[in-house]
Amino acid sequence: MGPLSGVRIVELAGIGPSPMCAMLLADMGADVVRVDRTEDAKLGMLLNPRVELRNRSRPNVAINLKTPEGIEALLRLVERADGLTEGFRPGVMERLGLGPEVCLKRNPKLVYGRMTGWGQYGPLAQSAGHDINYISIIGALGAIGEKDGPPVPPLNLVGDFGGGGLYLAMGMLAGIIEARTSGKGQVIDCAMSDGAASLMTMFYGLKAMGRWNDARGSNTVDGGAPYYSVYATRDGKYISVGSGEARFYALLLEKTGLDKEKDLPHQHDFAAWPAMKARMQEIFLTKTRDEWCEIMEGSDVCFAPVLDFDESIRHPHNVARQTFVTVDGIPQPAPAPRFERTKSEIRKPPSAPGEDTDKTLAAWGFSSEEISALHQAGAIMQA
Repeated sequence: MGPLSGVRIVELAGIGPSPMCAMLLADMGADVVRVDRTEDAKLGMLLNPRVELRNRSRPNVAINLKTPEGIEALLRLVERADGLTEGFRPGVMERLGLGPEVCLKRNPKLVYGRMTGWGQYGPLAQSAGHDINYISIIGALGAIGEKDGPPVPPLNLVGDFGGGGLYLAMGMLAGIIEARTSGKGQVIDCAMSDGAASLMTMFYGLKAMGRWNDARGSNTVDGGAPYYSVYATRDGKYISVGSGEARFYALLLEKTGLDKEKDLPHQHDFAAWPAMKARMQEIFLTKTRDEWCEIMEGSDVCFAPVLDFDESIRHPHNVARQTFVTVDGIPQPAPAPRFERTKSEIRKPPSAPGEDTDKTLAAWGFSSEEISALHQAGAIMQA
């Protein structure tokens, strides 16, 4: 059983960071029930829900929140839960009759997690947006990209999953721990823009110290440094080096043969970085990616090949650690982090919307007569 065994969470189905948060909690043993709309249950039967990997490890119920019976069924779940997560625009849950005031009245110890892009208030609070927008206004996107090139979106790792899903999961856990001491629940306002800004703390510190240049590709960890960058190899593939410390940099020079060249500039001679990067690129183009792996991988150069998804699954280090697992025929990342005693696990493949409605409601205390009455009222659906 995972470390969160015994914790109960109601997840209002959403996209992006909300299911990521719920997956993390469920993988760690929390009893999470994902609540989808009955309309989605009808559509879901036409899709392949098993590839929606963020929906793994937890059952799914379909509830019609446009009916009073459906609202009451959800509030019954809330009464039994430690936490609730939702990812709607500010005001939507209130209009449904499921706002924090209503839910906390039914369960005063409830931790009510609200996941949005811009937060519950502010000039942009009611505006639509996506990860790329949230990381734009806090400086993250503007700092990522090649020198003299445009900003490069870092997938949706920084806003959706880093600043959103991870911060909401951390907030839920902190809130639940505090509620067990105080006996009082509370609302968590988790904005992806806030979380992404928090992730940028170190860089704002470097800026204050005068050690960060606003020009992209001109700093130590943004690809500007010749010893911390990505290089093409002879076969059109790529390798990464991150030899920041002096002893690691010395080893990089040794492995590339640069230590034999005369009048080599100092590692932190910023003016010489472009010329050093160009020279290193010339050297790395003389061999294939696999040949450089033979020379550098496993050494203190701080080196790794740049792999695609399929290659990552086959890499010996990932195989040895079982970083990727196959569930229901689909390769996917294993739960993280790893607990020595209360191990996390993927407890089930993703469910279709409404696939587990009846058995999940029964497990949460609904009688067979109550479940039948909800079906008759059109408040729930078993897909």
